[in-house]
Amino acid sequence: MITSQSQITVRYAETDMMGVVYHGNYLPWFEVGRTQLLRECGVVYRELEQEGYRLPVIEVGCRYLRPALYDDTITILTKLPERPLIRIRLEYEVRRGEELLATGFTVHGFINHQGEPVRPPARFTERMRELFAGQPDQA
Repeated sequence: MITSQSQITVRYAETDMMGVVYHGNYLPWFEVGRTQLLRECGVVYRELEQEGYRLPVIEVGCRYLRPALYDDTITILTKLPERPLIRIRLEYEVRRGEELLATGFTVHGFINHQGEPVRPPARFTERMRELFAGQPDQA
């Protein structure tokens, strides 16, 4: 399993009149975590796009446990639990300190610029193989 942590301070624009974060704002936070995890793995999303690949979300889920509030410092823990083969599944925890606020997941598939499904680039596949060496293939 590969993990990454990102921190965000909740902006006023992300909240409602009660200072509670609007539920839809968790998805961009997942993107922050996903982008950071991939970058730490040596896979820069901008470079994938320049090479002709995109990684759209094909499935998403979120479970809200406690509200995030204006000016909270939150941590997004992003996990890549298994080596991706064709699809990538990432899992997320949103925390305020030790308090778990939300959990979620996203599933992504590779497409080309014409929107057609494609296999991941060889360098991505090789990097994931290196990172998950000694772990069984599951995805």
